[in-house]
Amino acid sequence: MVRVRFAPSPTGFLHVGAARTAIYNWLYARNQQGTFILRIEDTDVERSSGEMVQGIIDGMKWLGLDWDEGPIYQSQRLDHYRDRAKQLLQMGKAYCCYCTPEEIQERKTKTEAAGDYWWYDRRCFKLTEDKKNQFEAEGRAKAIRFIIPEGITRYKDMIRGKIEVENRTIEDFVLLRSDGHPTYHLSVVADDIDLGITHVIRGADHISNTPKQILLYLALEASVPRFAHQSLILGPDKKKLSKRHGVTSVLQFQEDGFLSLALLNYLAQMSWSPGEEKIYPVEEMIEKFYLDKRSGGNPVFDMTKLEWLNGQLISQTTAETLLLLVRDDFKRAGLWRNEFDSEKKEWLLLLIDLLKERSRKITDFAVRAAPFLSDDYPFEKEAIEKHLQDEKLIDLLPKFAADLDAIDSFKAEEIERILRDRAESEGVKAGLLIHASRVLVLGTKVSPGIF
Repeated sequence: MVRVRFAPSPTGFLHVGAARTAIYNWLYARNQQGTFILRIEDTDVERSSGEMVQGIIDGMKWLGLDWDEGPIYQSQRLDHYRDRAKQLLQMGKAYCCYCTPEEIQERKTKTEAAGDYWWYDRRCFKLTEDKKNQFEAEGRAKAIRFIIPEGITRYKDMIRGKIEVENRTIEDFVLLRSDGHPTYHLSVVADDIDLGITHVIRGADHISNTPKQILLYLALEASVPRFAHQSLILGPDKKKLSKRHGVTSVLQFQEDGFLSLALLNYLAQMSWSPGEEKIYPVEEMIEKFYLDKRSGGNPVFDMTKLEWLNGQLISQTTAETLLLLVRDDFKRAGLWRNEFDSEKKEWLLLLIDLLKERSRKITDFAVRAAPFLSDDYPFEKEAIEKHLQDEKLIDLLPKFAADLDAIDSFKAEEIERILRDRAESEGVKAGLLIHASRVLVLGTKVSPGIF
C-alpha cells in the first residue's frame, strides 16, 4: 500500500511551494487509496516555533488536506535518531569525528586558497585507536559521520527518469552533531523507515540529498522508497519563488479573498494537467491525478491567472454560500444591517448574484456593494479622470437624466434603449454615456452591467 508523507519544517508558515508538495502527496495517497502522513520536522530548535506549527496545520486544514497519521514531531524522537547513529557505528558504516568547527574551517580555507574544492578530508576516519582514546580521555566533543562507500548510486525518479551519481563526489556527511542533535539526512531516513514510506514526493531542490539518503537506507538494510522530484515554482523574474515576490503564507491568500478550492486547483495544475484548465471538484482531481510523466519545467507563479481562476469559482458559487463568506467584510465596512438576516435577505442575495460575475476575490464584494448599501462611498480618481473629462458630457448628462425621469417602466431594457437613442441623437458613441453613468452611479470604472 502507498504510504506518503508531508514533512514541513516549522521555521515559517505554510508557503505555496510547500503547499503544492502537500497537495501532490495528498492527491497521490487518495488516488491510490493509500496513507497520507503529516510529520513536523522541528529539530531546528532555534528557528522552529509552535506558532509556525499551528500556521502549517491551519493552512492545510483550510486547503482541505486531511491526514491519516500524525502530526509526528521529530523533536520527540531525538533518542531514536541517536540510536540509529550508534547502530551505524556498530555496523562499521560510520565513524566518530573529533574535528572542531575551527579546525575544519582552517583546512577548508587553505584548500580553497590553493584553488581546490574542499569537502571533509576523512581525517578522523584514519585516526589510530590511541588517538581516539586520547580524544575520548580529553572529553573532546565528537560528531558521527557516515562512510560513503565506493561505487555509483542510481535511482529512477518518477518524474525525471534515470539519475545516477558517482559516490566519490559525496563527502562523508554528518549524521549526529557534536551536541547530540541529528542532521536532516539521519532524521528523515530514520523516520521514513519507521513509517514505512513507499514514495517520497518533494521539490527538485532535494535532488542533491537523494543519493545520500539512498545510501543511508541501504546501510540500514531498509527498503528504498521511490522518489518523485517536482519542479520548483518561480516568480515572474524566473527566480525561485520567495517572500520578495509578495507571496507569503497560504493563509494570507484566505485573508486576501481567495477560495481554498481555487488555490488548490491552481497549485495542483502548475505541473500536472487533469485535462481542461478549469476548477475541478476535489473528487475529480483525486480520480484523475497521476504522479509520473509530469512536466519537469519550472512553472511561474501568476497572480493574475490565480485571480481569474478564483473569479471563475466565485461565479459558480451560490449567493447563499457567498453570503456566509462576505458577511464579516460587510460588517467591517459598516454595510451590514440586521434586516439582511430577515426581510431584506432575498434582496441581498440578488445583489451578491449581480456582483459575483465581475468579482475575482471575496474582498471585492464589500467594495463593490458599497454604492448599493450606502450613500457614502468613494469615487475612484482614475475613473473620474478617464470617463468624466469629455466636455460633451456637460450638456449630455442633464438631457439623459431628463430621459430617465420620463421613463414609466424603469427596466434594464428600457434604460438601455433610452441611453442608446440619446447617444445617437447627439452624435456620440453610447460608450461615452455608459462609462460616465457608471462612474456617477457607482464611483468606479468596473461594475456589473450598468443597465
